[in-house]
Amino acid sequence: MADFSPMMQQYFEIKNQHKDEILFYRIGDFYEMFYDDAITASRELDLTLTGKQCGKDERAPMCGVPFHSYETYMARLIAKGYKVAICEQVEDPAKAKGLVKRDIIRVVTPGTVIESSMLQDDRNNYIASIYVKDNRAGVCFADVSTGTAHITELKAEKIEVALITELCRYHPSEILMNPTMLNCREVTNYIKKNMTCSVELVEEARYAPGLVEIALSNQFGRDWARTTEIEAGGLVRFAMGALLEYLHDTQIKGVERLKTVQRYTEAQFMRLSPVTRANLELTETMRGREKRGTLLWVLDRTSTAMGKRMLRSWIEQPLVSSEVINHRLNAVERLVQETVTRGDLSETLRYVADIERLMTRTVYGSATPKEIYTLAQTCDRLPELKRLAADCNCSELTTLAGEIDPLEEIKARIYAAVDKDAPSTLKEGGVIAKGYNDEVDELRAIRENSKGVLAQMEARLRQETGIPKLKIGFNHVFGYFIEVSNSYKNMVPESYIRKQTLTGGERYITQELKELENKILGAHERLIALERRLFDELLEGISRELDRIQCTANAVAQLDVLVSLAQVAADNNYCRPVVDDSDELKIVEGRHPVVEQVLKGSLFVPNDTLLDCGDNRCLIITGPNMAGKSTYMRQNALIALMAQIGSFVPASECRVGVVDAVFTRVGASDDLAAGQSTFMVEMTEVAEILKSATRRSLVVLDEIGRGTSTFDGMSIARAVVEHIADPAKGLGCKTLFATHYHELTDLEGTIDGVKNYNIAVKKRGEDITFLRRIIRGPADDSYGIEVAKLAGLPGSVTRRAHEVLRTLEAAAPKNRVEQMDFDALQDYASPAVPSEVLDKLEALDVETLTPIEALNFLYELKKTLKGTLNGG
Repeated sequence: MADFSPMMQQYFEIKNQHKDEILFYRIGDFYEMFYDDAITASRELDLTLTGKQCGKDERAPMCGVPFHSYETYMARLIAKGYKVAICEQVEDPAKAKGLVKRDIIRVVTPGTVIESSMLQDDRNNYIASIYVKDNRAGVCFADVSTGTAHITELKAEKIEVALITELCRYHPSEILMNPTMLNCREVTNYIKKNMTCSVELVEEARYAPGLVEIALSNQFGRDWARTTEIEAGGLVRFAMGALLEYLHDTQIKGVERLKTVQRYTEAQFMRLSPVTRANLELTETMRGREKRGTLLWVLDRTSTAMGKRMLRSWIEQPLVSSEVINHRLNAVERLVQETVTRGDLSETLRYVADIERLMTRTVYGSATPKEIYTLAQTCDRLPELKRLAADCNCSELTTLAGEIDPLEEIKARIYAAVDKDAPSTLKEGGVIAKGYNDEVDELRAIRENSKGVLAQMEARLRQETGIPKLKIGFNHVFGYFIEVSNSYKNMVPESYIRKQTLTGGERYITQELKELENKILGAHERLIALERRLFDELLEGISRELDRIQCTANAVAQLDVLVSLAQVAADNNYCRPVVDDSDELKIVEGRHPVVEQVLKGSLFVPNDTLLDCGDNRCLIITGPNMAGKSTYMRQNALIALMAQIGSFVPASECRVGVVDAVFTRVGASDDLAAGQSTFMVEMTEVAEILKSATRRSLVVLDEIGRGTSTFDGMSIARAVVEHIADPAKGLGCKTLFATHYHELTDLEGTIDGVKNYNIAVKKRGEDITFLRRIIRGPADDSYGIEVAKLAGLPGSVTRRAHEVLRTLEAAAPKNRVEQMDFDALQDYASPAVPSEVLDKLEALDVETLTPIEALNFLYELKKTLKGTLNGG
């Protein structure tokens, strides 16, 4: 180290504490990177790699980014999974004696970003903290940029499935986990394969109960268990404690912003598996991963960034409490009726800033003068929002109005302190408004009048010396100076001190000019420092009102979402659903909310649906491909989901008995990377549905069994239908089942609750027209060749296909499947396991078994089993 220059020695001292991060090391107006960091950054950011003399013979690899635009570069590194440690100059270089002091002011990671330029307005940026023990898990999802955290305790036999469900609900960009989590292979594989997030393994020592207690007490007070609803004996406290320590390590300051902790349980929200979320395209399409073409795209008419994030969370987390759902529906219904008020609310909301994230930057001390002035302008709109919401004469909206605080004194203080034309930075001053502080006004007067004072001095010196072209100038090297051309330099007084010789003249200074310079330049420096101090005091004052402002922001976001849902309902002729705790899903003239918007201008054919847990448990839907079966089934799932987020629905009449979960198996896709075929993927998903669905669930299955041979596929499909439709031995839940196996239509009349439906088709000769109408009864044909013709197969091929089909139909015997008596089939029963074998297995301690002992035991077990069965 002694061989390096003092600055590089300082660099290495700081870098050794942050080996896993790319170090942005502030030098003047640049953040510089050295050695491996420089090589990595130059590659990832397409920067020119240069070198710097660092005291050794070889030059250190170096690259840098401008201080004023570093966020753009940092965002690209964060997006690629890197962490960035920002090392700032913590003293004024002009006043530093020797090497300028530097220190880390913040470590930026994917889950701790607060910069608005690096965040998407319409979605939260969560960091997850998970603590797993046995079959339990404490889970915390926090959005540092808004200061909110959601916590829950998971208890399940299949804890890994429950964890994946929660990760899909929040989509974190960073995950903290305890070492035990590494044993949850299903979860870690899912994260690696399906999620674009960074993972941090927290060492076990960080979960010591004493450390966790200190972290929670420092953040939430000694009574943290009551104020946050974090159970004193639960696992969530470990997850939250580790998260807080991680934030203190990386953020240094501003962690106190994380104040809002919301406890939830799995039972509060509809269960939606990752497959269901993808199939229903709630927030992104399956192919392009775009917003357009999703349910969110249809429902989003929000005006604020806060409202956009809240709407997304409502769609991701449909409710299962009919009471809470109907509260939302009451508010939406009233806003649908109040057309003028709805328009006024929407217009006013357009001028509301992102208060949540602005407050985070305020607490961190990084909010700009323009942003703070925007907060005051937002406060201007709050009384109008409060009045409009209260005037709707709806208890739910009146409650929201009561939660909106006009924040009058905060607005008044900002307007008094911040100049309306304040710049985006504090660097050049001009932030503090005139009249707010006497010293600021005085220093500003000195600085602004300096031109007049210098002009007066210049005129006086010309008169005193008789030099007509004498002038006073300024540069950053010499400061203020007197410039005289060569033709007049013999007239310069002896008291003038020569400073610089030019080609055409000389430059001088005087004691009087230096004194004036010190006064002018000192006033500027003092003014900048004073404005920064006053602005920091303003930020601290606003931060103390965090709870009030956060409550107001939440109420405004809810109001924005409700206005959006009402606007969509009014524009698209949606109806209010009746939501209760019955088992019925009744939809009259239902429409697919997304397809209807994509086909704007074209006629969408509406369809009815009646599902319950009695006579209409399972609807078997037959009909040709491309006729609309998948669209019909998806629209019913989406209508149920829309109703349970509190939205009106695309139908003329609708009743939704709350469903606890929606399960879908729609479409086919290979998972070749995992070595799974279409059929394997399909069976895995169906198996998960059969294990997880309850009597209150809604199941949507499309073409089960088509990935294998006809008889295998039909057998599996029939067995699945029988299991789902049987309330005694199976599920007995509401199910939509589309199939090409026409033999399954025989189940109507054989199994209670099974009903046949088909997509109506009009046939003229060898041509068909899809009517898109669902009607009772089974389909009379598959129409495969006709669909192939519609798809563009050449006429010669389809004509030949008809000839082959007629030959096969004439030659083939009557379908053997139709002749089978399924009712006569005996229930399959596996041979009973002998009690002697069960006793041996029961007595076995697997944990203490060596590999050779396991093989010997298996050999003995097989011998016992063989002897028992032969004896029997």
